[in-house]
Amino acid sequence: MKKIEAIVQPSRMESVKEALVELGISGMTISEVRGHGRQKGHTEVYRGNEYTVDLLPKMKFEIVLPDAMLDTAIEAILRSAKTGKIGDGKIFVSTVEDAIRIRNLERGEKAI
Repeated sequence: MKKIEAIVQPSRMESVKEALVELGISGMTISEVRGHGRQKGHTEVYRGNEYTVDLLPKMKFEIVLPDAMLDTAIEAILRSAKTGKIGDGKIFVSTVEDAIRIRNLERGEKAI
């Protein structure tokens, strides 16, 4: 099993979610997060004072899926999240050793 953590622009959240649901991926966790990468935020002026916004709002998707679905899920995220502008986000992939459904103690891919 693999875990995908995808950080995307808030405006792309619905399109990413819909693309994943179309693939049959219904189990996902979506969180509002803040952070920055290379862009390191931007400067704004509010009531005459200039300040730096260095932690930008993003959406984080966490999905655990069978190995066989990994490439199609990544392609769907890329296709639906990409705007071509700086700050589009990142995708991280890691291996999941085990998953356990608490309700009935199913393990492995059955639990996801």
